Amino acid sequence: MLKKLIPAGVLMALCGQAMAAQIITVSRFEIGKDKWPFTREEVMLTCEKDGALFAINPSTLLQYPLNDIAYARKTAGQGTLQSIDTIVADDKAHPGQKMSLQPIVDRAQQLCGK
Repeated sequence: MLKKLIPAGVLMALCGQAMAAQIITVSRFEIGKDKWPFTREEVMLTCEKDGALFAINPSTLLQYPLNDIAYARKTAGQGTLQSIDTIVADDKAHPGQKMSLQPIVDRAQQLCGK
């Protein structure tokens, strides 16, 4: 029972921290296999009140910054933010490069207007 309460508590803290932020879940299926940039099958996306965009790993609830506002929080040490590079897949079409995050950033940006 405790194992179920801890993730729920962390998720509630994230939601409270976001304060009216929009949070959605997107998957490889929705974005498209060729454009999906992550090593995971799905992530949650959020746009917070100040315009900070984050990807969230649903299984660990770690937040990954997607734009300059979110990166500024990471460098300021605000929150439990991880480097997005840890979950971005290698681009098979361009060896030595990571997949583009632009489709994810665009989708997260849509949340800011809601």
